[in-house]
This record gives sequence, C-alpha cells and structure tokens, in this order.
Amino acid sequence: MSAEPGLDPESFQREVAENCAPVILRGLGQDWPLVAAARTSRDALFAYLQRFDSGQTAQAFIGPPAIAGRYHYGTGPDGFNFARETLSLSETLRRIAAAGDRPELPSIYMGSLPTDVHLPGFGDENRVAFLPPAIRPRIWIGNASRVACHYDTYDNLALVAAGRRRFTLYPPDAIGDLYVGPIDHNMAGQPVSLAADLTEADPHFPRFEAARPRALHAELEIGDALYIPKLWWHQVEATGPANVLVNYWWDGFSTGPDAPYATMMLAMIAIAERPAAERAAWRAFFDHYVFRPDGHPLAHLPEERHGILGPLRNHYGRIRAMVMQVLRGG
Repeated sequence: MSAEPGLDPESFQREVAENCAPVILRGLGQDWPLVAAARTSRDALFAYLQRFDSGQTAQAFIGPPAIAGRYHYGTGPDGFNFARETLSLSETLRRIAAAGDRPELPSIYMGSLPTDVHLPGFGDENRVAFLPPAIRPRIWIGNASRVACHYDTYDNLALVAAGRRRFTLYPPDAIGDLYVGPIDHNMAGQPVSLAADLTEADPHFPRFEAARPRALHAELEIGDALYIPKLWWHQVEATGPANVLVNYWWDGFSTGPDAPYATMMLAMIAIAERPAAERAAWRAFFDHYVFRPDGHPLAHLPEERHGILGPLRNHYGRIRAMVMQVLRGG
C-alpha cells in the first residue's frame, strides 16, 4: 500500500493507478513551499496562504465543541450537527487559529476550494510532477475534524500539507455493509456511511461487522500523500489543531466526457424497480456488454466484424450519438 514518490506520468499510471487500490506516497510534497511554511509555524503557514488570497468567499462548516469535529447528521434544522457560514479565507484562518488555541470555541472546516479561484498562483508553486498541469488542486483547511466515510466518483490524490491525517478505507464492494445514507441529503455532495465510525457492534447495523475487518488504515504525516481510486470508501480524520490538505480529482481512464456515475443514475431510473426476473435479465446483458467477465462479447468473430463494439476510441462518438438520439426520443 505504499510506493516511492519518484514517479513519472507513465510509471504512476502503470504502477499505481491501474491497480485500482489505495497507495501511500511518502514525502511526495516534501519540497513544496506550502509544506516548508507549515513546518516553520502556523503563522508562517497562514501568511503563505494569504499571499495568494483572491478575496473570494466560500462555505465553511462550523461545529459546536460538543461534536469534537465530527461533522455528520444530527438534530439541527437541516438534519446536520453543524452550521454553515459563508466566510473569506482570512476570516476562516483567523477562526481556525482561535479555535486551535481555545477548544471551547466552535471548530471550523472549509473544504474543496478550487485554488485557481481562491488562491490563484498556488497551484504553480506547489505541483505534483506526475499529474498533467490541467489537473488542478483543491485545498481543505480546518481544525481537528472527522469527515464521514464517503466515496468519490473521481480518482483522488490527497496530500497532507499541514497537521496529520488518518484515513480509514473500505473497498467499493463493501457498500452493502456500510449502511449508506441518502444520495441527495448529505454533508458535501456524496452519500456517507452511517456505520463506519462505530467502535462497537450496533444492532441497527449488523452487516457492518462484515466490513470492519476489511478496513485499511493510512497514517499520513506532513508531506505524505495518498492515492485513492474512485469509489473507494474513506473516512478522513485531521488530528492537528490546524490542518491543510491539498487534493486533486481526475478520471484517469476516461475515453470521453461521459461519467460512469451518470450512467449508473440513468440505469437506476430505467431498471431498479422492474420485476426481479427482468432485472436479472438486464444484469446478464450488462455483464456481457459492459463488465465483460468472459472477455469481449464478439471474440468469436474477426475484429473487422465487431462494428461499434470495436475499439472504443474509434467508435465513442458514434455510440454516444446513438444514445443521445434515444434519449431525445428519436
């Protein structure tokens, strides 16, 4: 679950991404100016970030001391245990510093800020050599926190720039044992596990006991990074009083603009409530044409007779046009 940080784009794709499993990259950010500032002091870290501040505001999570940084569902008016405020970066940093010195104050967490918008120029000074320049960084800043176990629909490289992070990961096929919450009512865009942070067995979530021993754990120090393939479940704990994480999202195996998640949602409305026997029939067709456990569906024919089932790079546009025509009712 670990690799050396001296990777180029080809070796990263071959040695890391194609395995579709989490990998720790120790010291990947050790030469970043941001990491150097964080090693100096909190004031140096915040001064470095403010040098890039564009003045844009963003939404922050504000957590009462009683939740100890565990942002989750709760009894609040919107069904969560924290409030949301729109703040500037400077105000956010000021309040992070205050809460870090006085634990009786509310904690604060501001995540997923596109640095090209909020910190223009930051991404050029702090780069990952094996990622294409078009893959742009986001930044996550806050006090000690525990973000609920969730997945991303993109590949994710997360680099600890200040503080420490503890990741707990579960493979995608653990989804049925994690007791996932609603798709459309969640903390920050993705559904979360209702059971993954349990320390003891709970009769409300009996299947989680099958997932518990499958957990992988990654402890990251400043400068370390973790590659998380898409759909891997991960709970993220920031354990310092002031923490900064920089991450990159991208689809490392995309052939075109269409996302697998959108395909799943469309399949859900088209298939999910049909009779069980018909769902089983469609499962067989999905396996045959999409998941291909037995190989290419036209392996019994010469390649020149594969038609649109030939190499996807040659037929993507044609298949997409057929799908769009069907969706338009043509």
